Amino acid sequence: QVQLVESGGGLVQAGDSLRLSCAASGRTFRNYNMGWFRQAPGKEREFLTAISSTGEGTYYADSVKGRFTISRDNANNTLFLQMNTLKPDDTAVYYCAAHIFAFKAPPRAQYEYHYWGQGTQVTVSS
Repeated sequence: QVQLVESGGGLVQAGDSLRLSCAASGRTFRNYNMGWFRQAPGKEREFLTAISSTGEGTYYADSVKGRFTISRDNANNTLFLQMNTLKPDDTAVYYCAAHIFAFKAPPRAQYEYHYWGQGTQVTVSS
């Protein structure tokens, strides 16, 4: 089992950048595909991006492609989400999640993820 803790959220202005981190406990982080999701008020949780266990494969939702970048540091059990050119529509709670079947490509469906963090709030003012 792995525990995930997100950090780095906050209040920023439109056009600013923010870097989220997701710290994972345990020694199995390097064996998991990882993903970032977000949930805005009154909306369903949506897929943003995912990365393979080795970091070689990355996948993005069209809504964030070109603005957000996912990366990971397996030596330090940490997942990152670099968010640039933030918009008010990016306001949401951001979650990291772990998918244990590394032999598969990282999924986009949230139901396929096995472990979740508690989320970190990102608020973008106009």
